[in-house]
Amino acid sequence: MGFGKGNHLHLVDGSAYIFRAYHALPPLTRKSDGLPIGAVAGFCNMLWSQLSANRTKDGPTHIAVVFDYSSKTFRDAIYDQYKANRPEPPEELRPQFPLTREATRAFNVACLEMENYEADDIIATLARQATEAGGDVTIISSDKDLMQLVGNGVDMYDAMKSKRIGVEEVEEKFGVGPERVVDVQALAGDSVDNVPGAPGIGIKTAALLINEYGDLETLLARAEEIKQPKRRAALVENAELIRISKRLVTLDDHVPLTWSLDEFEVKEPEPETVLGFLGQMEFRTLSKRVADSLKVEAPAIPDAPVSAAAAEAAAEVPQAPFDHAAYEHVRDAEALNRWIALIRERGHVAVDTETTSLDEMRAELVGISLSVEPGQACYIPVGHRQGGGDLFGSSELVGGQMALDDVLSALKPVLEDDAILKIGQNMKYDWKIFARHGINVAPIDDTMLMSYAMHSGLHNHGMDLLSERYLDHRPIEIKTLLGTGKSQITFDQVAVDDAVKYAAEDADITLRLWQRFKPNLHRAQVTTVYETLERPLVPVLARMEMAGILVDGQVLSRMSNAFAQKMAGLEAEIQDLAGEPFNVGSPKQLGEILFDRMGVEGGKKGKTGAYATGADVLEDITTLEDVAPQAARLASSVLDWRQLSKLKSTYTDALQTHVNPETGRVHTSYSIAGANTGRLASTDPNLQNIPVRTEEGRRIREAFVAGPGMRLVSLDYSQIELRILAHVADIPELKQAFRDGIDIHALTASEMFSVPLEEMTPEVRRRAKAINFGVIYGISGFGLARNLRIPRAEAQGFIDRYFERFPGIKTYMDATVAFAKDHGFVQTLFGRKIHTPEINAKGPHAGFARRAAINAPIQGAAADIIRRAMIRMPAAIDGLPATMLLQVHDELLFEVDEGAVDSLIAAAREVMEGAARPAAHLDVPLVVDAGQGANWAEAH
Repeated sequence: MGFGKGNHLHLVDGSAYIFRAYHALPPLTRKSDGLPIGAVAGFCNMLWSQLSANRTKDGPTHIAVVFDYSSKTFRDAIYDQYKANRPEPPEELRPQFPLTREATRAFNVACLEMENYEADDIIATLARQATEAGGDVTIISSDKDLMQLVGNGVDMYDAMKSKRIGVEEVEEKFGVGPERVVDVQALAGDSVDNVPGAPGIGIKTAALLINEYGDLETLLARAEEIKQPKRRAALVENAELIRISKRLVTLDDHVPLTWSLDEFEVKEPEPETVLGFLGQMEFRTLSKRVADSLKVEAPAIPDAPVSAAAAEAAAEVPQAPFDHAAYEHVRDAEALNRWIALIRERGHVAVDTETTSLDEMRAELVGISLSVEPGQACYIPVGHRQGGGDLFGSSELVGGQMALDDVLSALKPVLEDDAILKIGQNMKYDWKIFARHGINVAPIDDTMLMSYAMHSGLHNHGMDLLSERYLDHRPIEIKTLLGTGKSQITFDQVAVDDAVKYAAEDADITLRLWQRFKPNLHRAQVTTVYETLERPLVPVLARMEMAGILVDGQVLSRMSNAFAQKMAGLEAEIQDLAGEPFNVGSPKQLGEILFDRMGVEGGKKGKTGAYATGADVLEDITTLEDVAPQAARLASSVLDWRQLSKLKSTYTDALQTHVNPETGRVHTSYSIAGANTGRLASTDPNLQNIPVRTEEGRRIREAFVAGPGMRLVSLDYSQIELRILAHVADIPELKQAFRDGIDIHALTASEMFSVPLEEMTPEVRRRAKAINFGVIYGISGFGLARNLRIPRAEAQGFIDRYFERFPGIKTYMDATVAFAKDHGFVQTLFGRKIHTPEINAKGPHAGFARRAAINAPIQGAAADIIRRAMIRMPAAIDGLPATMLLQVHDELLFEVDEGAVDSLIAAAREVMEGAARPAAHLDVPLVVDAGQGANWAEAH
């Protein structure tokens, strides 16, 4: 009997389950191999709870779990910025995605996903089919995007809150019924999914407008009637974006599914299958619950083998409980002196600062916390104010605080004492705060960097995560003190009593993490990595960041104006080529011009009828032989317009806001533990991604200038990753070519294409260069075909020939992947470990994990080499009138007195070219190119 009246279908939003489980539960790893499984555990528990409830007489007759197939769907063709702001999933969550699919099937539940569609679209389609067949539907989710489906036999259930969501709950949330939810969402937009909406209009205003005018189209048609000028302008000027937004948020309930509703009938799990999976995951408690429910015996799950090091670590003495009431509020010199005596007695102290901002160059010091023993911590407030102050900072300090100068004077001898170790979590931040007050903190330890050395690739290294994972303690959340959004305050406005608990806890946690991590460095065999590549880099980077780089705001302003004028000229040219005016920034209008009016063939429409006009589509149009020249020129001009638009908004406009008013310089911040491979990441602003492949992009570097009487000097490793590849893969031809100074790309082209070096053409060399660099990053035949604009078969032929000519590279790749599968990590020449938890995954993530494992030792070794150079550099250039300012991938940038340029280049080059020694002896020389000029563009 088919699905129909009397049947009840439960549709579980699987992707939402995963993320909610991940964020709601503390981290968990499988003991046998360290695989992250916290989200899988939460998912399995939620799914089993759902299935248990299903077994009641009121439970559903049918059930399915629906997942997102990937991040790319038909909506990307509608709006190429859709979900562009979404961060990549956390590293430790990625290997858990395929496991949740396995879990679903193990519980004998239908597991659904479909390419080009989101889970929400599949749910919408199944809900429509089920209600049309006469059945009822419950969607197990709290996702607001699914609320448009509620009503007419469909409701929702928030399993985390045990709360039903019906029509009334939807109206309470959106101010309109389910049938008008998409209209409200189209107006309000969604910053998470990057749905543009109408600027300045939120949910409440959107609901007010829709209720007044009835629906979105009527509202847009009558927008000129709206009295409020800003609201009227937002609707009139953004009508097309609002319509695009509606298409983005409207779920497609006619997905061409291949499943029938009958396939989702509720079935009992097969005991052997489900218990086998749970045993594989080492879920003892859930295995017992499931086995009891199925009336079978729970299989024994053996304890994972424990290494001697792990057993030693597990035998550590349990820590004292966290007791916020025991933390001390230091109010006077007597109490502070008592703490200083304790610090001198112990010989170490965990220290943390509280400030008004994350920008260390502008932040004001609000308080300092100290800890010398687990559970024994204090907070010294120095800058808490009542009322928060006004624009002139006239608010008064609250009572119970010491004077800032008195506190710093008392602590300075301790913080600078070589006999006392200062311990921090992300110590670079605190180092800079103290340095701005004349204190040079040394020596230091950093728990964030200890975790990074031991656990790179397994998880991030923020204090909250480390505390939950390694101390089983969830710290006080900062948002409980500061609030969020427009009402958010700064830390100087937090009540002192609350600040004591929060700040002292930070120092307490840091000390406990240090006690746990420090002895485990040698057990993990990464002591050398931490002591030679991580810890010594902290003061080097801190000084670079404080030095900053001088930026000429007038140059940026002129560039912004020039870009704006050039964009206007391109717009006129584009509209002239089109034969009519249109919004160049509208993908929909552009698609209609190209494919409908100009007759370009091959246009692909999404479900909403809009053509895809992404960069890849436009680039294809510019190169296809059968495209009319006018259309090719239009596509090319749009690409140029988009590039200028990005340069203007991301760089020439935005960089001006990052200039520190006191120094006139831009002070970027480097994340030491941001990338798994050891590469540094630059933020606020990101100076590592300034484009250099186009003339306009290169010109942005002209705004970075040297001070009066100074020059900027750039030193850049030449092809360092290819040199490391030649060494680690032991390729005789490539190693000899690097020794002889031969053009490596020309040599590769000669070897592969049988072209003598003296007859080499730029095009053949370009192809070889693309293959050389592509191989390092595990490029596929498809990727190389797109890069070179050649047929895929021809590109794959190039790659196959490359491996035939240089078989050592394929041998290296296979050996590296095998090592990763056996050990769960790969390693650089300098001992850095990069864990590879996804290496045994199956499905779409398998290829990514394999490529990452192959590339990590090469990219990681290059990162280690430039770190070693940076750490040695201050001593090498001591005495020269020069300052190291920036690190950008394989390049170091200095500011130096005009008369000392040659001396600086000679000293810095010697350090950089010898940076691998003595830890590693490379079979190829490291070569450093140098340049100098009045600005960065001239120097590089």
